Amino acid sequence: MKQKIEELLEQLGTFLSGHRYAELSAVLRTLEPADIALIFEEVGISDVVVLFRLLPKDLAAEAFVELETDRQQMLIRAFSDAELREIMEELYMDDTVDLIEEMPANVVKRIISNVSEEERGVINTILRFPSDSAGSIMTTEFVSLRRHMTAEEALAHIRRTGYDKETIYTCYVIDGNRHLEGVLTVRDLLLCGAGATVETIMNEQVIRCFTADDKREVARTLDKYDFLALPVVDSENRLVGIVTVDDAIDVLTDEATEDMEKMAKIVPMEKDYMHTTVFETWKQRIPWLLLLMISATFTGKIITAAEEALSAYVVLTAFIPMLMDTGGNAGGQVSVTVIRGLSLGEISFSDWLRVLLKEIGVSVFCGLTLAVVNFVKLIFIDRVSMQIAFVVCITLLITVLVAKVVGCLLPIGAKRLGFDPAVMASPFITTIVDALALLSYFRIAQILLHIG
Repeated sequence: MKQKIEELLEQLGTFLSGHRYAELSAVLRTLEPADIALIFEEVGISDVVVLFRLLPKDLAAEAFVELETDRQQMLIRAFSDAELREIMEELYMDDTVDLIEEMPANVVKRIISNVSEEERGVINTILRFPSDSAGSIMTTEFVSLRRHMTAEEALAHIRRTGYDKETIYTCYVIDGNRHLEGVLTVRDLLLCGAGATVETIMNEQVIRCFTADDKREVARTLDKYDFLALPVVDSENRLVGIVTVDDAIDVLTDEATEDMEKMAKIVPMEKDYMHTTVFETWKQRIPWLLLLMISATFTGKIITAAEEALSAYVVLTAFIPMLMDTGGNAGGQVSVTVIRGLSLGEISFSDWLRVLLKEIGVSVFCGLTLAVVNFVKLIFIDRVSMQIAFVVCITLLITVLVAKVVGCLLPIGAKRLGFDPAVMASPFITTIVDALALLSYFRIAQILLHIG
């Protein structure tokens, strides 16, 4: 794909320099909006404006939505009011709201001044919903039908009004007060008799969500049932919008990205990596690095406190990295699994005991396997004494057990307390496990080696 984009850029550059606008337009019309956006990210803003003017209005609007925020902002500043108005008319309402939420105040003011009064009212309504709610990602452009319509009348209504709707495949049946009564698809209408009424075709058992529902749960509902859209109702069951599958994918992608950033101990980024400056990246990474560095001083204090054991058996020092790394890896394995399960709704707080017992069982098998293999290595390769080998292997078993327990309970506890469980990912767990592993190591050494 990258090679294809580079070839297109070279071709478009030739057409631009030669003012061969008809050929430029013909090439652009064959591309998908997402690919056009990739090209527009690579050329100068003045050329982007020229290319935009060569596109049909609907294709230009779709490509505009795919652009990065900073490029959208530059384009808005370069557009005339008439051009901006044309773009805004082609955008679906959820895309318009997303655009407004990401723009600075002066740009928002210009956008608002170039939309109709009716659209302005809808925008203001959606913006009042919390940013993590279903209401904030819904669109108000959907097909609504009445139960008394025949299939023929319903299809005629879709043809007449469907052009401006985000999706026409799934249709919703409402009454005079906009209460949601049923759902049906265009397939249902096409396969039934022309005289059949909507009432006899529709499914009255409608899976829906409310405006205040968490947008991540809404996205998971769409994924669970493989819907193209999910109706959004208010507290009185009035249909106010729909959440479409493309918005659900965006929510799930953003959530997955945010979880990965938190698990890596990075403050979540608003922009993608290539559009984040060195200074912005530094600000996102340094807080956790500082915190983890300071917390790691506890392990240093533990090693200092065990100076007597280390001076008596210097060989013990050689196995500290292995024990700490194994503990961190064991804790990281379970924490990632549990965090993902919590995110997908597969694990809840009520499951904590089942998860704990399962991980204890896993840790016993893992710990024994590692201890046996390590014991053989210590005796026959490292050639340490039997006592030292027992100290290291017992500590290894305890370390794996502690790491698995901490790795599963911390994320579940964080979720219960209202925190994002991703915060309790590998680096944080590793710090705790390192300290506990060292305390166990030196205590077992004192007991078995009779130190102090």
